[in-house]
Amino acid sequence: MIYELLLNPMPWYVAGPLIGLTVPLLLILGNKTFGISSSFQHMCAAVMPKKFPYFNYNWWKDGRWHLQLSLGIILGGVLAALFIPENYTINLSNDTVSSLQAMGLTDLSGFVPSELFSWSALGSLPGIIILVVGGFLIGFGTRYAGGCTSGHAITGLATLQKASLIAVIGFFVGGIISTYFILPNILG
Repeated sequence: MIYELLLNPMPWYVAGPLIGLTVPLLLILGNKTFGISSSFQHMCAAVMPKKFPYFNYNWWKDGRWHLQLSLGIILGGVLAALFIPENYTINLSNDTVSSLQAMGLTDLSGFVPSELFSWSALGSLPGIIILVVGGFLIGFGTRYAGGCTSGHAITGLATLQKASLIAVIGFFVGGIISTYFILPNILG
C-alpha cells in the first residue's frame, strides 16, 4: 500500500497545499525559511578559511537547518534511485511526447530523456553545453537573484516579497526561452 502510494505521483490538489503549508509551518514552528541555494554558502563556510569575510560566520548555528534540508533531499534522491523500479515511466501528454520526439529525444522510458541525462550523454556536445553552460547560468542566476527557484517561488511568494515575484517571472521566462529556443537548437 505505502509502496504503491510512493510510486504514484500525488495529485496537484494534494501536493500543492502540502507544499504551501510547509512555509507557514516552518516560519511558525522554527522561524525557518524554505530554500536550498543558501546551503551551498553554508557548505563553503564550513570548509573555507576564515580569512574570507563572506564565509566568516557561525555556519553551524546559522546554516544547520539548510544543511539538514540538503541532506534530506540527497537522501530522498538516493532512496528513490534504490527503490523505484527501472521500468517505471512517467505519464507525459501526447503533445509533449511529440515535441520531444521532434527534437530527437526518443528514449522517454525514465524520469528524464536518457539522450540528455546519462553518463554516455555527458561527453556529447549537447551534454557539455547543458552541464557547463546551464550549470554556470543557474549558479550565477541564483546568486544574482538572491535565491533559488524553491526559495523565491515557495517562500518568497508566500511572504509577499516583490523581489521574489520578479525572480519567479524571470524563471518562467528563462524556462520558456530554454524550452522553445535553446534546447531545440542544441539538439537540432
